[in-house]
Amino acid sequence: MEWALLPLPLFVIISIVLNILIAVAGVLPSAFLTALNVQLLGFGPGVAVSIIGEAVGAIISFIVYRKALQPYTSPTGTRFKRLREAEGIEAWFLVLSMRLMPFVPSGLVTLSAAFSRMTLPSFAVASTLGKVPALLIEALAVTAILYVATGWQIALIAMVGIIYVVWRRHKSGEKM
Repeated sequence: MEWALLPLPLFVIISIVLNILIAVAGVLPSAFLTALNVQLLGFGPGVAVSIIGEAVGAIISFIVYRKALQPYTSPTGTRFKRLREAEGIEAWFLVLSMRLMPFVPSGLVTLSAAFSRMTLPSFAVASTLGKVPALLIEALAVTAILYVATGWQIALIAMVGIIYVVWRRHKSGEKM
């Protein structure tokens, strides 16, 4: 399907629905969808659609996790445990801070919040505010990469790959 041929309102709706599905799945990255939004809609509108999609996705995930999964499991980890036991303003700031931290899986934050005593409106505000800076940084990175020449993109991917291999070998104690 050629995305550019879709009517704009239909593309926006599809993007938001995809963000919701990504959020409910809890393990899929949304960066590719943010990249598509920015590329096809422009920076401002693309970021806005991504923020709306991720915010709605987080809210729906919170509800689904709280209703369906809470009786069966709960995430582990000190910070996540603290969130589960928190309420009020403490829970609000914990969600906000975890959303602001890079590399904290969004699904785990939502799942932990769903197991907490936090209210849905409180979660919705903290989660959305925390997602805005992360999405802006993600969109800026995507925009920068889209405008870099193909040779530089390949070099960047190769450098990241080399760094990853060296890091994995170092971590496992292998000799180079």
